[in-house]
Amino acid sequence: MDHAHQAGKVRDVPCINCNSALGKLRDDPGALRRAIAYPEGNVWKPILEAPGVYQLPS
Repeated sequence: MDHAHQAGKVRDVPCINCNSALGKLRDDPGALRRAIAYPEGNVWKPILEAPGVYQLPS
């Protein structure tokens, strides 16, 4: 069973691999987009905000 971690409500019954991926990516839409883009060859590079400070594009 998949559940929304913040609300604690059951959402659906995905396969074990999809459920595991959602949990590991912490339901973060930005992380999910980056994960989808990676096998398509669209690697997202971090943006330099200040010396030593990077931000990932969302």
